[in-house]
Amino acid sequence: MHTNLTPSDWVQRWSHLVRPGGTVLDVACGQGRHAYWFYKRNNPLALVDRAQAAIDSIAIPAAAGEKVVADIEAGPWPFVGRRFDAVVVTNYLWRPLLPTLLDSLAPGGVLLYETFAQGNETVGKPSRPDFLLRPGELLEVCKRLRVVAFEDGYLETPPRFVQRIAAVREAAPATGVPRHALQQPSA
Repeated sequence: MHTNLTPSDWVQRWSHLVRPGGTVLDVACGQGRHAYWFYKRNNPLALVDRAQAAIDSIAIPAAAGEKVVADIEAGPWPFVGRRFDAVVVTNYLWRPLLPTLLDSLAPGGVLLYETFAQGNETVGKPSRPDFLLRPGELLEVCKRLRVVAFEDGYLETPPRFVQRIAAVREAAPATGVPRHALQQPSA
């Protein structure tokens, strides 16, 4: 569990992309460092973690959203069919869940994802390849989204290799005209 409840710099930096009043899904939320950040920004929340103690420790009112205890690696996805204005994931990687997370984005929804990358095994834990993103992996996962920002590299405090992305699912055109009809022809 995280003992530091300060939100990730990455999440803070790109949270302005989340629609005001939009619902935020915090995946593997731990003790709620990002949940609290978005709660203060008046975003309704959906939180999921497999640890009951972590969920119970999150000090936000029940009316601010829902707190779900679920093993999202071994059990069913608790938000089937639901879409969110933001999906936030930090320090967590379960590759089979990645398509589900993308499917959970509403049109205009923002994915804020930050986790460990290859190279981290040289400076600490996690060190298993299962928990480390390959070079450019988040870019590949998000190829159907509009990537607003991406970083892949080393951070000094604490020492770690990370990959992080801020990406947006394009909203459908408001005009009712198919998206392809709005694109400029190639010269």
